[in-house]
Amino acid sequence: MKNVGIVGGTGYGAIELIRLLQSHEHMQLKKIYSHSQHGEQIAAIYPHLTDFIVDPMQELQIESLKDEVDILFFATPAGVAKEIIPKLVDASIQCIDLSGDLRLESPSEYESWYGKKAAPQELLDEAVYGLSEIYPEQIKQAKIISNPGCFPTSALLGLIPAIEHKIIKEAGIVIDGKTGVSGAGRTPTAMTHYSETNENIKPYKIGKHQHIPEIEQYLTAQAKAPITVAFSTHLVPMTRGLICTMYGQLAKETSTAEVIQQYQSYYENHPFVRIREEGMFPATKEVYASNFCDIGIHVDERSNQIIIASAIDNLVKGAAGQAIQNVNLMNGWEETHGLHTTPVYP
Repeated sequence: MKNVGIVGGTGYGAIELIRLLQSHEHMQLKKIYSHSQHGEQIAAIYPHLTDFIVDPMQELQIESLKDEVDILFFATPAGVAKEIIPKLVDASIQCIDLSGDLRLESPSEYESWYGKKAAPQELLDEAVYGLSEIYPEQIKQAKIISNPGCFPTSALLGLIPAIEHKIIKEAGIVIDGKTGVSGAGRTPTAMTHYSETNENIKPYKIGKHQHIPEIEQYLTAQAKAPITVAFSTHLVPMTRGLICTMYGQLAKETSTAEVIQQYQSYYENHPFVRIREEGMFPATKEVYASNFCDIGIHVDERSNQIIIASAIDNLVKGAAGQAIQNVNLMNGWEETHGLHTTPVYP
């Protein structure tokens, strides 16, 4: 049994980690670390955790970590993990960062999009991008995982098979993303205020979203050619769930049935990606509170385009669930441990 710690224990990502770890056979949550609320009971903030978490949250002490935990999840805002992980390089602790600190290979790109000083280049080079279905072999050998963002998880799982099979052209890819308000975190803002989001849909961060370079970086790596995407994000009036609808120009003549078959073969050995039958498309409610990514595909012969819809739960497959999936791979455990649950419906 591996002992687990969570840094930044009061955010939504951390709460999902706590929920999912309760049913894991090989991991036991031992410590929750909080800089601002150490000494408090987490049930005082989240009463639904009453009787599940007994010990109060602690302040993280680097020197004692190696004696406390084997696995450390960073459910923190950008800028935290990159300061702590370098101090743990000599410890045998597996580190999984759910923020964006280690996702971009170029420090200048990170500083441009995140507005913060980047992690050391050697740390960026050591971290493995934890898109579980695409890089499982690299993840199995990793000590440090950079967990993908929620939008990139949905978009990349939807697009990479089309890129690898050369179904779509590399230019002109459009990604239209929609997400619930939990993706913005727990801290209230004017944008996420109930009266602002209820009965309302609004685009945000157009042309400025920090997930743009992440998506482009890994599409470029798969295509072995530069790819630039047009990416728009929208806040929709729901708590959780995320869907990307993607459009690309066909690079060759094909059919919906043929592309679906290619996607089914591509993800055949990956239990968390489910490909819809022809004429069927996913909905966020159908993956709610689960680690599934559901994908629907349509080849539009009239416009010579392919349309791909990819739905995930932003807090599970887009964050905590994929983080646990990566730890399962890192330790040689069954990939579905603690995660293979039926989505909550309705």
